[in-house]
Amino acid sequence: MEQKHFNKIEIQEKLIPLIENTAMRYGMIPLEVDFTKESGKWFLRIFLYKDSGVTLDDCENVSRSLNPFLDELIPVKFYLEVSSPGLDRKLKSDKEFIIFQGKTINLKLKSLVEGIEEKQFLAKIIDFDPENGLTIEKLSDNNRYQIPKEKIYRAQLHIDDI
Repeated sequence: MEQKHFNKIEIQEKLIPLIENTAMRYGMIPLEVDFTKESGKWFLRIFLYKDSGVTLDDCENVSRSLNPFLDELIPVKFYLEVSSPGLDRKLKSDKEFIIFQGKTINLKLKSLVEGIEEKQFLAKIIDFDPENGLTIEKLSDNNRYQIPKEKIYRAQLHIDDI
């Protein structure tokens, strides 16, 4: 089973539709799929999301459903980690800005945007468009702003009263 040379990108491209379909069967969305080598060991990490929160049972269900197929698709020994992304997750993809519409985020900008006088603040995600970027409502003044994607340094879910 242990193979020296394989195309990691090709494997990940085959894994993503399988993982998406499996997660959707259980009412979840995979936010991130990461197949990586660390300290000589391969890891497949899957971060799942659903509105009501991801439970241990959810992770186990997805793991069990995927296991028979993963061994066929991945030509090396690997460790599977299926989990929730965590309450204060950094938003990493366009898909996440769309999924988390209406949620409050801690937003840090690379540079100032017209009408905004600070680089870090709390905002609610109103909309996201890959072309125009992020539409937010800044909580300190309740005004809406358009933030170009390239100006975003970090966007992280804000933990409300937890």
